[in-house]
Amino acid sequence: MIEAAIFVIFPFCMAFAAVSDMLSMTIANRVPVLLVAAFAVLAPLTGMAWPEFGMHFAAMAAVLTVTFVLFAVGGMGGGDAKLLAATALWMGFDMNLLYYLTVSAMFGGLLTLLIVFYRSSLFADITINNVILRNFADRSAGIPYAIALGLGGLAAYVHSPLMIWALARF
Repeated sequence: MIEAAIFVIFPFCMAFAAVSDMLSMTIANRVPVLLVAAFAVLAPLTGMAWPEFGMHFAAMAAVLTVTFVLFAVGGMGGGDAKLLAATALWMGFDMNLLYYLTVSAMFGGLLTLLIVFYRSSLFADITINNVILRNFADRSAGIPYAIALGLGGLAAYVHSPLMIWALARF
């Protein structure tokens, strides 16, 4: 049962956040809340030592501090900041967190370049009223960065402590 929750909850939240941001340019607060609550319940059940458990929360606090500052100066959306921090909780305070942040930044850079290119093309004018593509086509909209965070999170998740534990049980 624990393994099933580990296999489903994090990937579902990452996919949900990405699709939600793509369609509405928002990330519901329930996504990071679910990520934090699920980790808080599941991690002790895997036998994670309390000091390691605390370091995971320290990773979340560190990332939330940095992303809150970025949000305050207008460099990042609030939903992205909360999602990044909640995802950092699952990654822990080690090289996997750095891997997640690096891969997400690379996906984010590529996503930004593709959207800027798309918005300057004729396709943007044609698809501006399309439900799925409207936020990609709208020149006044931001970048739905949860797509990059979701892809980066899924790429790094296979190296996360909970996933390693769950995979070892099979």
